[in-house]
Amino acid sequence: MRRLALLLAALLLCAQAVAQSYPAKPIRLVVGYPPGGSGDFLTRVMAEELTRELGVAVIVDNRPGAGGSIAADVVAKSPADGYTVLNGGHQTINKELYRNLPYDPDKDLVPVCRVATGTTILVVNNDFQVSNVRELIAYAKANPGKLFSASAGFGSAPHLASVGFEAAAGIKFTTVQFKGGGPAAQSLLAGDTQLMFATSPTVLGFIRAGRMRPLMVSKRQASPSIPGIPGADEAGLPGYESTFWFGLFVPAGTPGPAIKRLHEAAAKALAKPDIREKIAQQGMDATPSATPDAFAAEIKAEAPLWERTIRESGAHVE
Repeated sequence: MRRLALLLAALLLCAQAVAQSYPAKPIRLVVGYPPGGSGDFLTRVMAEELTRELGVAVIVDNRPGAGGSIAADVVAKSPADGYTVLNGGHQTINKELYRNLPYDPDKDLVPVCRVATGTTILVVNNDFQVSNVRELIAYAKANPGKLFSASAGFGSAPHLASVGFEAAAGIKFTTVQFKGGGPAAQSLLAGDTQLMFATSPTVLGFIRAGRMRPLMVSKRQASPSIPGIPGADEAGLPGYESTFWFGLFVPAGTPGPAIKRLHEAAAKALAKPDIREKIAQQGMDATPSATPDAFAAEIKAEAPLWERTIRESGAHVE
């Protein structure tokens, strides 16, 4: 009993030491998408705010490709010390899409805090002569395989929004995969593709400048944070909806005090009115989780929906 008491006391002192000393050096914040999209935007906002809250430099590390799984793998295989953090989406998506992931999303990553929730926007090239979703669907049905859709990459929120749209409308696009929303948007602007689903930060500037046309947001109702663009019910595809979120994860085995400190800093940053407004201007909502455990519970509850959605869509990557 005495040995057990001494062991528990030592563990308590160790945890207290971690809590008091963390963080003591720069933190790497990894994101699986290149500059120009919502993932990169949110990561840079969080890096700046976490630097203020934690008192150490938080450095953004873009590792684009494979729907964010390259970045997730980097973090999953990093030391579990709280100094490598992932800003990514629901890990079940890549688990269902990719046959042989080099990491186990359920065992190798621990949720810390959700950052923000958003919707995608369906936009078309200015030279593509359709004025609404109904006309787009009619054109796709009359011209199977002739519509080229730019995608931000397998497993990305825009990719899944597009797959869901095709299933709901009973059509099929010829999808071209890019390593992020920025390159996909450039293909649309160049006329190499005719349409794309995109996260708000990727295309809002182009929409406001009149360089591409929005047809709808991927929610049933219009989004207050993206005014002037109809939701799916109004646009002509009732019942369709596809949203996404980004959140912070760390390698499994990261000390609890470090996870708690990261969550506290993130939640405090996301509660600031100016940060919430900055995120809202990009068409998203700051939605921090109450606790790391609450975030983990939310992820677990959502997993069956993503499993069913991907399975029914037939989407997969060899």
